[in-house]
Amino acid sequence: MATSYLLPLRAPPPGVADAENGGMHTGPFSRIARPLTTAMRAEMDGLARRLGTPIARDVPLDDIAFDPVGNPSRFAEVCMVVRRPSGSVLLSIKTFYPRGAYRLPTGGIDRDEPIIDAVLRETLEETGLTVEVRRFLAALTYRDGPDGPPVFHTFAFLLDDPSGAPVIPLDEHEQIESYVEVPVGGLPRVAERLDHIRPDAAAGIPNWDAWGRFRAHAHRAVHEALSS
Repeated sequence: MATSYLLPLRAPPPGVADAENGGMHTGPFSRIARPLTTAMRAEMDGLARRLGTPIARDVPLDDIAFDPVGNPSRFAEVCMVVRRPSGSVLLSIKTFYPRGAYRLPTGGIDRDEPIIDAVLRETLEETGLTVEVRRFLAALTYRDGPDGPPVFHTFAFLLDDPSGAPVIPLDEHEQIESYVEVPVGGLPRVAERLDHIRPDAAAGIPNWDAWGRFRAHAHRAVHEALSS
């Protein structure tokens, strides 16, 4: 049974332009190739030596006209697999998401920011937790169709939270509504739920289905990595 953390609902903070979609980019969308930089490849090699070789996968997407993949200001993110003392991992949902669309939390990597710095910064901002980086789980490159260029990248890390402290997001702009803890074995069910989100499941964007299919891939890769 999942442990739930319902957070106090707050009005969207100043700077969030559209409360319906939490400030998600709604176009125009970019199809320009966004390959990994030389610096990121070098850092990934170092992280693999230190934290284990991740599952590496190229993932073709049938639609990239959604945030973050088609957002011209974004090209990579970290996926934070926060393991609580119970052994379960944290999932979050935001106020503007389709109902039930809990997922592993992610955060954008700033330009020229080291990947490992991004994962620690984003974890603190979104959970208020200080974590220990344990494993490099997955490195996913998303392509614009089967033969298209790379347009986005996700790097997933296992992060141990030894404290079990309350989960309190520090960045109110994220509009995180609640967290739940789920066993690692429940991640395929989370992926299945994301895979079947309706296009019109919430206001704000017209293709939540494509967003859900994109998000499902990381959950399957993380489950595979943690089951091996």
